[in-house]
Amino acid sequence: MTTHNTNEACCSIPPVQSDYSPKGETLKLGGLDTYVAGPKDASKAIVVVYDIFGLWPTTKQGVDVLAEATKARVVLPDFFRGKPFPQEYYPPNTDEKKQALQDFFGAAGDFQARKPDLDAVVADLQKDGASKLGLMGFCWGGKFSVLNGGAGTKFSSVAQVHPAMVDAKDAQGLTVPVANFPSKDEDIKAVEAFEQEVQKKDFASKCVYKLYPDSHHGWAAARADLKDEGNKKNFQDVYQRLADFFNKTLA
Repeated sequence: MTTHNTNEACCSIPPVQSDYSPKGETLKLGGLDTYVAGPKDASKAIVVVYDIFGLWPTTKQGVDVLAEATKARVVLPDFFRGKPFPQEYYPPNTDEKKQALQDFFGAAGDFQARKPDLDAVVADLQKDGASKLGLMGFCWGGKFSVLNGGAGTKFSSVAQVHPAMVDAKDAQGLTVPVANFPSKDEDIKAVEAFEQEVQKKDFASKCVYKLYPDSHHGWAAARADLKDEGNKKNFQDVYQRLADFFNKTLA
């Protein structure tokens, strides 16, 4: 079986249905259907990279919250082109389902394959007048965001929320500030090693870190259960911290 290093928690908690009605609109950016919130003429923009379940009401709600709190144009591109990892393969408790997940990370979820898509989205944002850019993501999207915060990046800062495949080597490559918000389900040793590398950076004072020891992997995106008071509280808390981070680093 082909193996791609994934986060175990990413494969054990199904998405939670949400009855939220998104306030934004769907446009084409970089050739991708993209959920967009905030003013088109904003000088700052934030690209949000979803988890493997793709576009989801709770994730869109987070985009709306972030746009309101930062007054930035916040965009959520459909990198998987309408074909996210199917929910019916959760939990991956058979060899067939496990292989399906690995295949997904090796195809639609391949980081290098999605890089040109991100570049195209950025180009369109810049054409529309965005001069300061931020990048953030959840799970798979969190690692993707960090990987795109290295040498030559067009982003002023990056953030990861309940990230998958946390690796200290990724932190070593960063050239811009990072906000890191792991859940209780991430490998704490990997998270601590990542943070140790961040603290070596000359921009360490601009970086933000908070562990959410009571929240599951996915609490801020597709697997958020906003009817649960604890989840709702931490959902609101992390988006406030994200807004504060981007307001400072994109100023």
